[in-house]
Amino acid sequence: MVVVIVRLLSMLLCSYGGYRISLLLNDNYILKAPQQVLAIIVGIILGLLIGYVVGGPVGRFTANLLGDFESVFYKVSGADIVFSSMGAFLGLLIAMLPSVALFHFGYPGYIASLALFVLFGFAGARLGVIKRSELSVVFKLGPSFGTSVSSQAVILDTSVIIDGRIVDIAKAGFIEGTMVVPRFVLTELQAIADSGDTLKRSRGRRGLDILNALQRQENVRLDITDEDFPDLMGVDAKLTALSKLTNMSLVTNDYNLNKIAEIQGVKILNINELVSALKPVVLPGEEMHVKVIREGKEPGQGVAYLDDGTMVVIEHGKKKVGSEVTVVATSVLQTPAGKMIFTELKEERLEA
Repeated sequence: MVVVIVRLLSMLLCSYGGYRISLLLNDNYILKAPQQVLAIIVGIILGLLIGYVVGGPVGRFTANLLGDFESVFYKVSGADIVFSSMGAFLGLLIAMLPSVALFHFGYPGYIASLALFVLFGFAGARLGVIKRSELSVVFKLGPSFGTSVSSQAVILDTSVIIDGRIVDIAKAGFIEGTMVVPRFVLTELQAIADSGDTLKRSRGRRGLDILNALQRQENVRLDITDEDFPDLMGVDAKLTALSKLTNMSLVTNDYNLNKIAEIQGVKILNINELVSALKPVVLPGEEMHVKVIREGKEPGQGVAYLDDGTMVVIEHGKKKVGSEVTVVATSVLQTPAGKMIFTELKEERLEA
């Protein structure tokens, strides 16, 4: 539709241009009435043809440009638009004061005034977005309005981004909507990715790849917020403050951050706890078929692992290292690191 409208407008403008050119030719050259009419008709037809040809690429370019603008405005929140408009308006008002004096200097003054309007307008718009949380409190709009996301959104910390399982959770639909990544978390990720240590560098780059994967998820919107707390030292303290300010849940795998945030009343979504809760329940007396991987800490013990990573401790399993055995669960221990299942060999239980 955009291409059609632009093409029609192009044909209209070019046909009018052809009409005006034919009139100009008639004024400069003395033609008889039939020739003048013919010149006008030819000018209009040529204008229509040129407008039709030119209108196609111009229309497609306009359609693509409008599509890009639509995508940009779709991602920008209403709060950002409101505060950036307010800031730009205030910046233009400030620029108007020196511009009144500059107008008296003629053409150079006009150029300087235009530069001031552009500079102050852009600076005001940017300042309005950066300080939206403080402004929302001043105007009593509530902190969630100033953050450009709803309280249903979640904040991602560095550990959960590097971990990567958040992508699978998002794909499964357990977390939908907006995921917020503060700019200071991006800075920390970039610093890790630029580290001289090979392991840290690979972890940082993995985190950046995870963010790109989240951006491609259809049911997830990834927002980057410039909200910062310069008075606070450390990313953990800033994350906790941002979560308290916005009333958004904080997604993390960091055990220390988890405890500190809970003390301060911040709602935490810990992926490790989610994974632990989703592990299959093993009851005493249940049989399992596992492969003994290595020796245990205690004498004679063997260690195996389930598919989900749960550790299985096998009494007298040392002699079965490298073999697949059937074991019987005797007890289950829940630790901060996950579940541990204590078992004994089925063959020994039958002998007993």
